[in-house]
Amino acid sequence: MTPDQIKLVQDSFRGVVPIKTAAAALFYDRLFAIDGSLKELFHATDMSKQGAKLMAALGFVVHGLSRAETILPTVQDLARRHVGYGVEEHHYPIVGQALIETLDIGLGEAFTPEVREAWQAAYGLLAGVMIAAAREVQLAA
Repeated sequence: MTPDQIKLVQDSFRGVVPIKTAAAALFYDRLFAIDGSLKELFHATDMSKQGAKLMAALGFVVHGLSRAETILPTVQDLARRHVGYGVEEHHYPIVGQALIETLDIGLGEAFTPEVREAWQAAYGLLAGVMIAAAREVQLAA
């Protein structure tokens, strides 16, 4: 990611914070619309708490993008935990699509092509790190 892309992601996330509860609900609505089978991963989950966790994790990552080396261990741990929840590698592109669609709807006109590209780069970076960490868990099993 370029410094400009990091700034675009961080600046645009400020527009998500005031609507974080609605954005989280929208994210899961989009996720389950894209792949209804993913509902099974959340069958015993309090979705309002899950949404709050999602927004907290997004905030942590977004604010840490300018110093990625400090957040990568936490992101890797998150990926390792998600393996235990049943998350598989093919789920990552679905999550990315749901995230981009959520941002598009939530930010409206502020979600410019440049902002979209920056978010796609950020998600691509993090998904790559998470997939690599998840593979390590699967290889060790």
